[in-house]
Amino acid sequence: MQRRIVTPGPLHDENGRLIETGYATELIKTYDRSRIAARPWRIKEWDYYAVCCDRFALALTIDHNGYMTMDSISLLDFETNSQVTTSRINLPAFAKRSLPPTSVKGDIRVSGKDYELAFENDGTVRRLSGRMDRFSGQDIIDFDLTLTDAPAESMVIVTPYKDHPEAFYYNQKINCMRASGSIKYKGKEYVCTPEDTFAVLDWGRGVWTYDNTWFWGSASGLADGVPFGFNIGYGFGDTSAASENVLFYDGKIHKLDRVTFNIPEKDGKDDYMSPWTFTSNDGRFEMNFTPVMDRSAKIDLKLICSDQHQVFGRFSGTAILDDGRKIEIKNLMGFAEKVRNKW
Repeated sequence: MQRRIVTPGPLHDENGRLIETGYATELIKTYDRSRIAARPWRIKEWDYYAVCCDRFALALTIDHNGYMTMDSISLLDFETNSQVTTSRINLPAFAKRSLPPTSVKGDIRVSGKDYELAFENDGTVRRLSGRMDRFSGQDIIDFDLTLTDAPAESMVIVTPYKDHPEAFYYNQKINCMRASGSIKYKGKEYVCTPEDTFAVLDWGRGVWTYDNTWFWGSASGLADGVPFGFNIGYGFGDTSAASENVLFYDGKIHKLDRVTFNIPEKDGKDDYMSPWTFTSNDGRFEMNFTPVMDRSAKIDLKLICSDQHQVFGRFSGTAILDDGRKIEIKNLMGFAEKVRNKW
């Protein structure tokens, strides 16, 4: 069952409980921190952008995890097989921020001793800009990108948690935005052109339980000259009302049911750099995935742990739209990830 939310209104009632769960094609419910039943330090909010083409990718995060903040920049060069991720983590008292309650419009600007990062959105055009002086050793990264052509529809989902009425996840994925601008690092300029560089926004607001593992995959590009992409994922919360699996085609979403990530194993462990496959219970999403680079990170502070594998690579296979049309996909650059967080 895929329950679609069509009625605008607040996300929570006066007692801090979700009014509706399911999926939507726009940010139809109003997010309001003051209505959340959980303590402020349990609220997690983030804006994450991934800008990607066949040659490189840039991933940017501004988040507020309640008891800590994190600002992160990742640059992946697929041609030289090199990557750098640098994050700045602080206590909220030393890194004050207020993330917008909506993705429709609003700005976020953060800064620290050696960096600054800004996500600006006037309702039509998004600008991602920033600089970090010690991105890798003494090397500086500097970038200024513009995102346009956001599709008319996006993936929006309201996910509850069984046995935890105060916990929820309100999430939007905007795929297929076209990117222009440049990234400068170590004397090299990475140029983004709207013809072949696309971006996705992962906008997340919620209250999570302590130990979660999720799977997420995303890609954006062109299929026979038409903007095409997808969002797939599962692993946390109660998704009985709806999954987050959708196809994006020419500005519209096409709802999928369940998709399974088949990650190969070697010696009893996930083998992230061997080819993966993806299958769906309705036969509408069947993909092979050839990994190119694993952006992995592991933090173990005992009570707070994170084990992340965001694998960039190329998808090939078939996707079937709501009207039955079959889209053939060959070597579409994107990523698939498995993440476990104790937070």
